[in-house]
Amino acid sequence: MRKPLLLAFAATTICSVSQAQTIINRDVAIESMVKEVNSDSLKSHIEGMVAFGTRHTLSSTTDAKRGIGAARNWVVQKFESYAKNAGGRMTCFVDTTTLQPDGKRVDKVTNLGNAMAILKGTDTSDKRIFLITGHLDSRVSNVQNSTADAPGANDDGSGVAAVIECARIMSKKQFPATIVFVAVSGEEQGLLGANYLATKAKTEGWQLEAVLNNDIMGSNNSSETKIIDNTKIRVFSEGLPAYDLEKTANTIRNYGWENDGTSRQLARYVKEVGERYVEHLEVKLIYRNDRFLRGGDHTPFVQKGFAAVRLTEMNENFDHQHQDIRVEKGVQYGDLAEFMDFEYLRKNTAVNLANLANLAKSPASPTEVKISTSQLTNYSFISWKPSISKQVKGYYVLVRETTSAFWQQKIFTTSTSIKLPYSKDNYFFAVQSVSNDLNESLPIIPLVGR
Repeated sequence: MRKPLLLAFAATTICSVSQAQTIINRDVAIESMVKEVNSDSLKSHIEGMVAFGTRHTLSSTTDAKRGIGAARNWVVQKFESYAKNAGGRMTCFVDTTTLQPDGKRVDKVTNLGNAMAILKGTDTSDKRIFLITGHLDSRVSNVQNSTADAPGANDDGSGVAAVIECARIMSKKQFPATIVFVAVSGEEQGLLGANYLATKAKTEGWQLEAVLNNDIMGSNNSSETKIIDNTKIRVFSEGLPAYDLEKTANTIRNYGWENDGTSRQLARYVKEVGERYVEHLEVKLIYRNDRFLRGGDHTPFVQKGFAAVRLTEMNENFDHQHQDIRVEKGVQYGDLAEFMDFEYLRKNTAVNLANLANLAKSPASPTEVKISTSQLTNYSFISWKPSISKQVKGYYVLVRETTSAFWQQKIFTTSTSIKLPYSKDNYFFAVQSVSNDLNESLPIIPLVGR
């Protein structure tokens, strides 16, 4: 498996960036958490959700045993059982709003609810928030059919199971920053729960730094092509920002940042950290916000200026997605748990956990990152203001050629500036803050400074 980064432990150590190398250091605490992700536990989460018959957004919110209402209450009960280990730092609830008929996929007044758990960070001065999500609602062939059995085992029981499993493990740990675990509703009716949450985050001024959206991530084989592979997962990310593009387009063109939006930077981060901790899994960067002409719950966050990506299995099986449960010509249709690969789901969940933990343990990113343009030179001089976090070991300066998809080199320094023998014409740069345990912040690319 190709891994894209080279770690250098001194600012004076400059190596060729022509070949990608492997980072070897792992945080033992994160490594331990990753080992706790359990395929049997994930399977039990899936079975619990399937047992509600349907989780259609327009299904009953009052029936105690069937429908979306019972399902979202069950998720919160799972969160509450884990919150007992969090020392009062974890709050769990259903966040609800009332939807009016929209003439599209909501044909009646509907109580929409997102099942949420908030694990508060231990550093009261750290306002950063990191969010993981999957969608709880399910559907059959007719998106308006709210009564038929719609097990939604993989779409998107798999994503919600990953959210629940991460909450189970991470609730026992402490992180400087805050982590939000959420099972949204209304995805199949138009990303409604995600849009409600993204709007709230924007309106209330959340310092939401990353959103990991998990949707359809537990099946290892495709329909039609019959490809079977549980060694790859896709991460979708936008290049050009959907938010305020008309205001930033000239800057993006001048700097050459068409491939360096915040969501694309997050996707690179997910790949690096995921492959660092999860064996036999390659994180494939897909240069699209989502699948071709399709959308997911990260999109409302992207549209409001937040860094957000979608994690999805490598090969979708459409026999078991958006289908009535039936047998035709000897083929079983329907989103049933029997067609899932729980070891594959374990690895994909572990990618999420490793990234959430690394992000929440990292210091705040450096600020005012600048690259000097005061004179023509084949060197590049980069400077920045220190991270505001308390536990900062130093900084990584990232380097890659303009044609490279990944950061190719990481140079460690305890200084707040660095002079590199790389021309800014030929390379891109970024800076990360680094904790004492070598957890990296999200990278910040430099603006022009003199």
